[in-house]
Amino acid sequence: MAAIIDLYPAIDLRGGRVVRLTKGDYDAEIVYGDDPVKVALSFADAGAPWVHVVDLDAARSGDPVNRSVVAAIAAALRGRASLQNGGGVRTLADARALADAGVDRVVMGSAAVQDPSLVARASEVVSVAVGLDHRDGDLAVHGWTEASGVRLDDALDLFPTADAFVITDISRDGMLTGPDVIGLARAVAATQVPVIASGGVSSVDDLVALAAIPNLGGIITGKAIYEGRFTVAEALAALEEPH
Repeated sequence: MAAIIDLYPAIDLRGGRVVRLTKGDYDAEIVYGDDPVKVALSFADAGAPWVHVVDLDAARSGDPVNRSVVAAIAAALRGRASLQNGGGVRTLADARALADAGVDRVVMGSAAVQDPSLVARASEVVSVAVGLDHRDGDLAVHGWTEASGVRLDDALDLFPTADAFVITDISRDGMLTGPDVIGLARAVAATQVPVIASGGVSSVDDLVALAAIPNLGGIITGKAIYEGRFTVAEALAALEEPH
């Protein structure tokens, strides 16, 4: 039987509320709730092994205005589910502060792409995933507002200490149009670092399609859960089936 793929239900934070953006557009925001701790606990209660939290304010400005919310989520989840947190994790001090707040794994995106050695240093403090957010294979940084000049395929070789890669196809994020199964399969085959798929999941069928990728490490899904396309329990059941 194939290994079970971890599910990462997602919470995007902006101004302390649970929101979703469309293609990373801060002007295309949908608010799904104002109690992120309650949402995180609902995911853990349904059996999710991880909760994935993104601080959208910090991703855009670098100002960790939601860090107290992240700490509250971490405290609520302790002993129930692990917390992966990204958005604005730009320095070693950021990684250390989040570790001290109870975060189990930080996601470093823009800063990692611009200075891969930062990941090696941060990995000595806390588990680090590298966020590789791309449009047609070109990595974007600073809340997806700028091109980095780095290609996804090249970046896969730059982070030997990373515990995971979170690969997001920006064109699919929040669109419920289906994930880039072919591109993700190619990335998984090109690296020994576990790949977590992000962006575009719209149905249980999408989860099953991703689960068929040999050695995929995990799947992040947010909007599909909030829009009622499937529940966390249904997603977990689908991922527990042999593929």
